[in-house]
Amino acid sequence: MAGPTDGVSASTYWFLAVGGAAAATHMGIFALTQAHMWPELANALGFMIAFMVSFAGHRLLSFKDAGTTVATSLLRFGLTALAGFASNELIFVLLLRGLALPALIALFLALLFAAGQTFVLSRFWAFRR
Repeated sequence: MAGPTDGVSASTYWFLAVGGAAAATHMGIFALTQAHMWPELANALGFMIAFMVSFAGHRLLSFKDAGTTVATSLLRFGLTALAGFASNELIFVLLLRGLALPALIALFLALLFAAGQTFVLSRFWAFRR
């Protein structure tokens, strides 16, 4: 019988779990704050808080065998996350303002796109093994 890590590395499972927790944090902060500020600012606030969840989880779990120092990983992951946020915000605004999708749906779709980009940059650069 196949086990949970057959064909997929443990770091991939951790990446998905940590990414899911960070995305839930991002969306939760967004949902709590969007009524009090522009949706674009609520998205930025959600990103900033989720960044802390994401970095800690990825450094300690997803990429615990990283061949970089914490400081190097933080700098690289910060740049990676900012690139992901730039993509996220652009897609979010296009979906929200351009296509008039509901804010939470627009954010969810933007987060999915940014997650793929973040994985590639994290795996091969920020937390390079």
